[in-house]
Amino acid sequence: MPPATNTRFAVAVHVLTYLAGVEPGQAVSSEELAGSVNVNPVHIRRVLGPLREAGLVQSRSGQHGGWTLGRPAEAIGLDELWSLVGGADRVVGMHGPNPSCPVGLGIASAMAEIECQLSAVVRAELARRTVRDLLDHVHGPPAR
Repeated sequence: MPPATNTRFAVAVHVLTYLAGVEPGQAVSSEELAGSVNVNPVHIRRVLGPLREAGLVQSRSGQHGGWTLGRPAEAIGLDELWSLVGGADRVVGMHGPNPSCPVGLGIASAMAEIECQLSAVVRAELARRTVRDLLDHVHGPPAR
């Protein structure tokens, strides 16, 4: 399978899951998050920018600065993350068909219909999961 061309959603999910696993209120630097995700800290800040604007994360500068969750992990749905950082991405890529070909002329509308249906399924599936669900999957359920 070819690699994804846009990894913002996966990076956002990874980072929020990481933040959900630290002590509440403990700020984590962009550098530490970048080390976990294996990307540049600038990329982390770019991905987290829209999430900060939406209130999902908070940031503070300074020596003890960094990133924290802005809401409880169980209140952050993956569908919300998808809408913020990956919502414009297509589930199925489309090539540029030849418009003078009868198949090429009709395939785009057929694929657009499939894209719409698949997008609805993806969003519905993501709506069933939260950042807490992923943290529990990574670390196991919390002790009660």
